[in-house]
Amino acid sequence: MELSEEELRLLEQMERALVEEDPKLASTLRGTSFQRAARRRMVLGGAILLAGIGLLVVAVLLELSAVIQTVVGVLGFVIMLGGAILALTSARSPGHHPSPKVRASGRSGFGVVDGGRRHRPGRQRSGSPFMERMEERWRRRRERGF
Repeated sequence: MELSEEELRLLEQMERALVEEDPKLASTLRGTSFQRAARRRMVLGGAILLAGIGLLVVAVLLELSAVIQTVVGVLGFVIMLGGAILALTSARSPGHHPSPKVRASGRSGFGVVDGGRRHRPGRQRSGSPFMERMEERWRRRRERGF
């Protein structure tokens, strides 16, 4: 169900008022702080991964006893694995939201109505029989006064 022009205008006014009143909450709703944190975790994970690879190379290049070389190599592998896991999980974390959608008017918003997510054109099923039945039930309830 699409919103009328008046409803869209009121929603945009409420969004602007929210941004002016509480910018931190608006930023959280937009997901920008989550994106920034995810990006930091990815960079940190990459740095840890490189440190683990460096430790592996050091274990191979240094002429140490076999036991110490094995321990340093295993430690390097564990550090490398931890860095890779940190980088990969932060790239797919639920906190990683798409950027705010840009409306036809050219202004960006965080889409309070749709939970801050972009619409997927292929997934709209407003013409499905289920939705038609629900809309018909809703109309009947409104007509009866419930």
